[in-house]
Amino acid sequence: MVEAKYCKESFVVKTSNVFPPDTNYHGTMFGGKLMAYIDDVASIAAVRHSRSPVVTASTDSVDFLHPIQEGSSVCLEAFVTYTGRSSMEVFVKVIAENLYTGERHICALSFLTFVALDENGKPKPVPKVIPKSEEEKMLHESGKERAENRKRRKKENEKMASKFSIALPWEV
Repeated sequence: MVEAKYCKESFVVKTSNVFPPDTNYHGTMFGGKLMAYIDDVASIAAVRHSRSPVVTASTDSVDFLHPIQEGSSVCLEAFVTYTGRSSMEVFVKVIAENLYTGERHICALSFLTFVALDENGKPKPVPKVIPKSEEEKMLHESGKERAENRKRRKKENEKMASKFSIALPWEV
């Protein structure tokens, strides 16, 4: 059995400037760019927790709560909130800051699931999580329900995918 770890042991912070190439014609950060940052910090948190290679198994919806303006900084915080046998749920909070005024907004929240892999690329057991702070406890307590929702959604998507053709248009 793998020894349990505190949430804070997987905690990751990434802060970046939002430059013009990072933005759309509205002057706000590209959603895809932010999603790449989210996957990046979440994967680091998962590796810190499992101390092994990981793969992204799912990304729950990413709700963009507030635009991130060019010239702002964007800060992402991530940590493992809940685990299964080989899977880890990672919570990511995105905060934008106007560096001139100090005004800050939570701009996005996301949950991602990663699977730890052994040396043969097969799923391997991961440590359980020990939540300490109120935020960690709240996220941990609701983690099982989110995991069940993900499993249900995956089955629905697998069923839907079986209905689609994979033939190229000129082959139909």
